[in-house]
Amino acid sequence: MSRTALYAGSFDPITNGHLDVVKGACRLCDKLVLAIGTHPGKQPMFSADERLAMLKEACGPLAAAAKVQLECITFSDLVVSAAKRTGATILIRGLRDGTDFDYEMQMAGMNGEMEPGVQTVFLPASPAVRPITATLVRQIASMGGDVSAFVPPAVAKKLAAKRKG
Repeated sequence: MSRTALYAGSFDPITNGHLDVVKGACRLCDKLVLAIGTHPGKQPMFSADERLAMLKEACGPLAAAAKVQLECITFSDLVVSAAKRTGATILIRGLRDGTDFDYEMQMAGMNGEMEPGVQTVFLPASPAVRPITATLVRQIASMGGDVSAFVPPAVAKKLAAKRKG
């Protein structure tokens, strides 16, 4: 039986923490859908197209090495609706700490009520990437700090170019 998992986020930008979750997710499915949530009220640093390109570049080799089919999409509705459209029966969520756990448990409960055929699976972050958040990466980069320890090399270059831009 083929298993499709969906991992949703803003990925603005993709971080080494996201890559850690993607590596774990590749062990659980045959197809992984990376879904960028787009919301009119949010002003992302990178456009949806830029984020799609970064996801494909950073995660494509990981999926290929794991022999997992990778699809990258955007969505602007409920994550369970995106899961249903893509045939995903697993929602992947990364956990860094107890705060994430409390929030994600609430979301998993609500998503399970709305779409009982979709199971949420939590993947704990590896210790080295637990402190990394995209918000902190954006803040550090916008103030000229070195984010190379927190993001893939190509993303670090794109963040530097945005700052100069």
